[in-house]
Amino acid sequence: MKRIALFLATNLAVILVISIVFQLLGFQGILKEQGTELDLTALLVFAALFGMSGSIFSLLISKWVAKRSTGAHVIIGTPQNETERWLVSTVQRQAQMAGIGMPEVAIYPSPDMNAFATGANRNHALVAVSTGILEQMSRDELEAVLGHEVSHIANGDMITLTLIQGVVNTFVIFFSRVIGFLVDRLIFKVQRGHGPGFWITVIIAQLVLGILASIIVMWFSRQREFRADAGGAQLAGKNKMIGALNRLQKGKIPSQLPDSMATSGISGGIGSGIKRLFMTHPPIEERIQALENSI
Repeated sequence: MKRIALFLATNLAVILVISIVFQLLGFQGILKEQGTELDLTALLVFAALFGMSGSIFSLLISKWVAKRSTGAHVIIGTPQNETERWLVSTVQRQAQMAGIGMPEVAIYPSPDMNAFATGANRNHALVAVSTGILEQMSRDELEAVLGHEVSHIANGDMITLTLIQGVVNTFVIFFSRVIGFLVDRLIFKVQRGHGPGFWITVIIAQLVLGILASIIVMWFSRQREFRADAGGAQLAGKNKMIGALNRLQKGKIPSQLPDSMATSGISGGIGSGIKRLFMTHPPIEERIQALENSI
């Protein structure tokens, strides 16, 4: 909750700063002279409410969505077999080392080698592994994968990424409407209300700004993977983490996670050039190199 409060406070602070800057630069006065009658402060508040509310709501229901969308079976009470016992005990030990509450542990049916962590609270999160990763990885490699996911929880990555998305959504909504007002009034000379130029411009501006905003979000997503790899190395051992990444690199089956959960899995896609800007995960060879170069 502290992290959420901090990001909300930061968002409100940015809104206040932008409002003050626009006032000092006389931007509001220029708009009034052109007949726009645009209340920038009200627009900022509107954008913040819509930009943040969706992200926070998705965060709050993230565990529920993850379980339903993957068909994950949560290990409740006494584990049913030796594999479940090992999973629960390993996650419990790593959670204690990381200083977080015991996450729920789940297994979901999928042939690919993957795992994910999610949840709005670092002390009530979820760690899930695929049946494919259980079948294809050794215990040492699996231990590193679990350490990677526990590190995501300990680092608050799910919360931070969701709130960053909310912040950039806020400014996409805000600036697209400012641009729409300017085009509507200055170019199309609409005097009252909103003409077609406003709505067309807003749609185009949101698409363009949304693409630019997603580059920022994906950059952070890639950085958090490096941090989670380092955390997995601390919890399970550097060689085990490198071994797990090498095993993922050799995997033949692409990730089967739903698109909405692509950033949550331990394995990501492959891309180069412009496509690389929109990757949720860095290339595995870079992640391995980062670990090998670490102390």
